[in-house]
Amino acid sequence: MEKIWLRSYPPGVPAEVALDPYPSLPAMLEHVSERFGDRPAFDNLGATLSWFELDTLSRQFAAWLHAAGLRKGDRVAIMLPNLLQYPVALFGAFRAGCAVVNVNPLYTARELRHQLADSGASAIVVLENFAHTLQQVLPSASLRHVVTTRVGDLLPFPKAQIVNLVVRHVRHMVPDWRIDGAVKFPEALARGATLSRPPAAMAPDAADIALLQYTGGTTGVPKGAILSHGNIVANIAQITAWIRATLDEGRETVVLPLPLYHVFALTAMLTFAAYGARIVLITNPRDIRGFVRELRHTKFTVLVGVNTLFNALLDAPGMRMVDLRRVKLAVAGGMALQRTVAERWHALSSRPLIEGYGLTETSPFVCANPLNAPAYTGTVGLPIPSTEVALLDDAGVEVPQGEAGEVCVRGPQVMRGYWNMPGETAHVFTQDGWLRTGDVGILDAGGFVRVVDRKKDVIIVSAFKVFPNEVEDVAAMHPGVLEVAAIPARDAQGTETVKLVVVRRDPGLSAEDLIDHCRRHLAPYKVPRLVAFRTDALPKSNIGKILRRVVVEEDSGAARGRSAPAPAG
Repeated sequence: MEKIWLRSYPPGVPAEVALDPYPSLPAMLEHVSERFGDRPAFDNLGATLSWFELDTLSRQFAAWLHAAGLRKGDRVAIMLPNLLQYPVALFGAFRAGCAVVNVNPLYTARELRHQLADSGASAIVVLENFAHTLQQVLPSASLRHVVTTRVGDLLPFPKAQIVNLVVRHVRHMVPDWRIDGAVKFPEALARGATLSRPPAAMAPDAADIALLQYTGGTTGVPKGAILSHGNIVANIAQITAWIRATLDEGRETVVLPLPLYHVFALTAMLTFAAYGARIVLITNPRDIRGFVRELRHTKFTVLVGVNTLFNALLDAPGMRMVDLRRVKLAVAGGMALQRTVAERWHALSSRPLIEGYGLTETSPFVCANPLNAPAYTGTVGLPIPSTEVALLDDAGVEVPQGEAGEVCVRGPQVMRGYWNMPGETAHVFTQDGWLRTGDVGILDAGGFVRVVDRKKDVIIVSAFKVFPNEVEDVAAMHPGVLEVAAIPARDAQGTETVKLVVVRRDPGLSAEDLIDHCRRHLAPYKVPRLVAFRTDALPKSNIGKILRRVVVEEDSGAARGRSAPAPAG
């Protein structure tokens, strides 16, 4: 196939990259630690780990895991928010030859039970704030070891003691729990420090599993995408080739508010780690006021987020006092970037908000906009080096350029398959190796990809396809709209139509005003006929992506009287 996107590549970006700059992720950490040693690696809650300290602590945890009986290929679950303990546990598990299973700390017992059972995890590292959930599922889990940690465990004395005291006894953020035999994280590190490093045979290579990264699917049952060290190292090399002309090795400060248990944030972290950057972990980005205070006191050059987070920042008191003059790169991914958010960010920072695209099954990066783009492009950018993208129809045939088709991907970052689900794996791959993403997209003459929506979210209005992303983007342009979701609904005649569920920025915004606004920017069949306003925030995923499925479920159970039909005529 012709890679037409190569003609639009920025100067200096190669069509192909060396996919194995490191044999594994632990080898990458060793390389970075040798180069940058005493320089800051991770900041969190006012404390800093250097690259040398991260190297040492992760070796200690790896030694403890090996002494505890874990061997190459065993799975270690990590159930932590963004704390210094996360990179230590992550690289420690990798160094022990184990595969990491990322777990959302906010999971219910049902969700946690499924993930632990499906992955067959042998050990888990859990923040004690969530240990009560783990306690509920232990009788049915195959876990052999539980390691608990407190928020302040890697902070210096006396701050560690103060933070842990406040979290437990002042804020009462630790529900009662009891897990016999649980080991405290500092004790595991201390024990590991007395042990020799795991044998060299334990060290992973490119083919070994690095992550079982769980993601939803058409069945609604979370599936574990098998991502090898080679998959992730290749994606790091691809992204590094994309950013090299803009960022300087060992000199950048990256603010990372997205949870590391999500693959977008995790691979971004690993990429900037390979670059020797100082990475500032934000534990609770939902505390927007606290987040803005952190930004005001941090001389950062890179900010990674999602559309809803940037939208919240733009509305936050004090954001205009944040010094954005040093910022070289602001990246949005994980969900569609709305034009109004991109344009407001550009106006505030004088730099474009760079949108990328990917999915769990691709480690995750597939496309990115050029970092030298002068403004918002309305696309997710160009396929990154060593990546192929094709738009295919349901029969697997490439659609004509400019027409909508399913975005399909081939490249070294594509997963090996789904854990213990050969049927699902076969379903998402074509016979010639294309991964079907489930996203509908268009490839333009310049090779830029525009993702219009998920196939399963398309709304059919009078036999015409309506893509919710487009409707949401237009609705969000209205200054009175704070958050919006476009969902399918039935009008008074029982015909499928578009409905908006809206959180207002302007309390005086009416359904008629919003529909009139949409009518000026959309073809008649795309114009919403129903609007429902709500006072609480729309339901979101762990990285802030609005969950349309949940919006539909909640809306269907709400009183019909909340919906306002479009005015006649």
